[in-house]
Amino acid sequence: MNLEHAVQEIQNRIHSISSNAEIKTVFISDVEARLSVYAPANEMQAIKDATFQPVLDLLTHHGLDIQVFVYEKT
Repeated sequence: MNLEHAVQEIQNRIHSISSNAEIKTVFISDVEARLSVYAPANEMQAIKDATFQPVLDLLTHHGLDIQVFVYEKT
């Protein structure tokens, strides 16, 4: 799996929870990306919960480091 595909999977997971979420993605290297997610306050924890294990699995099994930071959308 490449980084772009992995990022797309995480973005899809986020949008399945919060259609209002805004995601800004920065590709830091060939194996590292940062997603800044801006979402309504009542959806923030669900996004964190839904992305925690998949991101950890990507790091452990594929060596892909995707960091997800969730912020309140105002």
